[in-house]
Amino acid sequence: MLTLNSSQIGPSAARRATAHYCRAMYPWVDADEVVLVVGELLGNAIRHTRGPWHLSLDQRQGKLVAAVRDHSNKAPVPRSGDLCGGGGFGLGIVRRLATDFRVIPHQQGKTVQASWSRPR
Repeated sequence: MLTLNSSQIGPSAARRATAHYCRAMYPWVDADEVVLVVGELLGNAIRHTRGPWHLSLDQRQGKLVAAVRDHSNKAPVPRSGDLCGGGGFGLGIVRRLATDFRVIPHQQGKTVQASWSRPR
């Protein structure tokens, strides 16, 4: 399991750690796709919430699960992409690249989770 949080590491180092971890532990997954998704999840946590974030990558029930926890109770909302720099593409990228996507609410925040199924 890989666990990182914003008090230890910045988002670019978290992406590098994700790439290294995926290549070493999960050769069956496209590490570049996981890094892109993790980057989007971290970017959303940083851009749209206040406070620290926590990233974990782990295998559960044959799936690689990337989860970002933050302290906002607001669920991510899909938006139309803005080609002039206003964003709105991240959630679509996550949903397209991951096998599964979900938001798990907590009393003090939420966990946004993307997962990839292991090929049979």
